[in-house]
Amino acid sequence: MIFRWAVLAVAAVLVFGAPAYAQRPAGAGTTITAVQIQGNVRAEADTIRSYLQLKEGQPYDPAAADRSLKALFSTGLFSDVTMDMQGSTLVVKVTENPIINRVAFEGNRKIEDDKLRDEIQSKARTVFTQARVRADVERLLTIYRRSGRYNAVVEPKIIKLEQGRVDLVFEISEGDVTGIKRITFIGNKEFGDGTLRGKIRTVESAWWRFLSSDDRFDPDRLNLDRELLRKFYLSEGYADFRVESAVAELSPTRDGFFLTFTISEGERYKFGKIDISTRFQGLDVDTLKSYLTMSEGDWYDANEVDKTVTALSDAVGTLGYAFVDVRPNIRRNRDTHTLDITFSIQEGPRVYVERIDVSGNTRTLDKVIRREFRLAEGDAFSTAKVRRSEQRLKNLGFFEKVDISATPGSTPDKTDLQVQVVEQSTGEISFGAGYSSVGGILGDISIRERNLLGKGQDLRLGLSLGTLSTLIDLSFTEPYFLDRPVAAGFDLFRTTNDRQAIASYSDASVGFALRAGWAFSEHTTQTVRYTLRDTNIYNVQPWASLVVQSQAGESVTSEISETLAWDTRDQRINPTKGFLLRHTVAVAGLIGDNYYFRTTADATVYQQIVEDFVASISGSVGYIAPFNNTVLRLTNRFFIGGDSLPGWAVGGIGPRDANTTDSLGGQYYYTGIGELSFPLGFPKEIGIVGKAFVDVGSLWGAVPLAGTTILDDTLMRVGTGFGVQWLSPFGPIRIDYTIPLVKQPYDKLQAIRFSFGTHF
Repeated sequence: MIFRWAVLAVAAVLVFGAPAYAQRPAGAGTTITAVQIQGNVRAEADTIRSYLQLKEGQPYDPAAADRSLKALFSTGLFSDVTMDMQGSTLVVKVTENPIINRVAFEGNRKIEDDKLRDEIQSKARTVFTQARVRADVERLLTIYRRSGRYNAVVEPKIIKLEQGRVDLVFEISEGDVTGIKRITFIGNKEFGDGTLRGKIRTVESAWWRFLSSDDRFDPDRLNLDRELLRKFYLSEGYADFRVESAVAELSPTRDGFFLTFTISEGERYKFGKIDISTRFQGLDVDTLKSYLTMSEGDWYDANEVDKTVTALSDAVGTLGYAFVDVRPNIRRNRDTHTLDITFSIQEGPRVYVERIDVSGNTRTLDKVIRREFRLAEGDAFSTAKVRRSEQRLKNLGFFEKVDISATPGSTPDKTDLQVQVVEQSTGEISFGAGYSSVGGILGDISIRERNLLGKGQDLRLGLSLGTLSTLIDLSFTEPYFLDRPVAAGFDLFRTTNDRQAIASYSDASVGFALRAGWAFSEHTTQTVRYTLRDTNIYNVQPWASLVVQSQAGESVTSEISETLAWDTRDQRINPTKGFLLRHTVAVAGLIGDNYYFRTTADATVYQQIVEDFVASISGSVGYIAPFNNTVLRLTNRFFIGGDSLPGWAVGGIGPRDANTTDSLGGQYYYTGIGELSFPLGFPKEIGIVGKAFVDVGSLWGAVPLAGTTILDDTLMRVGTGFGVQWLSPFGPIRIDYTIPLVKQPYDKLQAIRFSFGTHF
């Protein structure tokens, strides 16, 4: 029995007591008498000791040792660290990470070394770590994927050097661009796949898209496509439209993506009852209804709703109500497929702008940015004015990115506006080349700085050379003269024109102009200009008209003019809606030899008939008359033809010497062109459209001279034609063919008109 109990006691010690001693780390509780650092080459021993939580004279603590190891590893200086108690001495052995001698890239052709080097964390003369290199590889792959190269492969190679240094080389196989093989839509009934493809940004790959990147897969662009589809359907009345999913699948051969949009169109709605309600006392609702841009029975258009909200907010704000909140309350009538909308005008929260802080402008002065704001510190906060201020800053062209955000102020009724900008290059050196059947071969070069010294000033020097004309000009514009919203500037110029084919002479002018312009509203501007020029008519041929010969020599013109313009076009190039009205009045005679009064007016109206079909009607009239018993010189008269009247050459209509056929210009003119722009079946992004037009015009008002017979009449010339325009990557190219329907026998015609021009 005693023996059995003894056996059990020994067993208990072995089972329970032994592990307690075995689990106790070696040296635990031993007082550290010394700390020895081994393996360090660049790192100082004292630096390593500073990360240790174990000090001489303290007992060894395994937990403190573990924290010390983590602290040393977190420095990124070491690839391996061990700690060991040898007697009462703590021995810390480290293996240092090498230092990167240089970072190189091999195999990259499409993306330059500097751009790749800026994107990675590993730099020359920094510590090499595996974790950082793995992160760099992922970043490089992301860059290539964003450029459409999903087959790219990046392999890091380490070349060991002496003294703990390495060369880091990224071997890159860029692969081919992974394009979009097919874009498919599921669930669309009212609009075909071709129509919807034209509404999104991403396009299917094709050979002619070599200058575009829209045929490459980009996840961010895919999100944009979803939003573009939503906006399109909402503008067409489909208020219940949803994009169920947008899936991109990589083909098995990894050479392209298949995009599939699954959509739910829903029912199409019309506008039902449209009303305006307000809680403001004294606000006339009936007056505000004139700002509604839709009518009952029209197809629902979310864009029109947004425009009405903005128009009502601005209108109420101009009436003295600083805090306005316009909300469209929409009620669906699913049985009648109509949407009743009530625009509720309420008083918004009383919030004032406390501060406007600008950041990111290292070159542009603060005042250049602040003067574009439609509100100032202390004004009532207005979302519409903030949005307009942001748009004005973007329109300057000085910034790559503009972001305005509102943050809480010092009190609940105050807010701060944080303006963050990213500047871009504003210096330009442009070269141009082109040809037109009107002006011949053209070439130009210009140097321009649009933000001179960060003050927003515009300085340009240009030289234009052509077979028929040359121009040298220097211009300067101060957009805020004397810190007022007045754009003032000057122009110095010298021009020469070869008019031998028109009237058997050449002319040259040299002079300067002073100008000032300001805006009455967002769409209305006025410009005043003073011009002084010396003009010489020379190289007059012996067979030239007596009128031309009598005007050979120099003359000085001193002219002051005023131009009033009203421009509501949605875009400057190929507008789809809006109009441009312009009227100019000029008087010459303050000094010099020329005395005349001139007035011109022109107007153009654009209207989209249906999708991609845009009609425009333009007209122009002019009148000039001499006074003070002077003769109106050739260089001040009107000449019509070419671009102003397709089908006729420059100076092709109007008064003409019956004997020499020289064009003599006129005092009165009018022109008009009606044009329809339409697609020709090419993909929209190619930019090829057709043109059909009818033009009319006339020029008359000869200046009689004894001994000459002048052909002069007021007959309206009429022509019709068609053309093709291509907005090519190298500039706009247009070819027109015109058939004159009504003309005079002595008119000079030009059936084919060709123009091409570019800047690069």
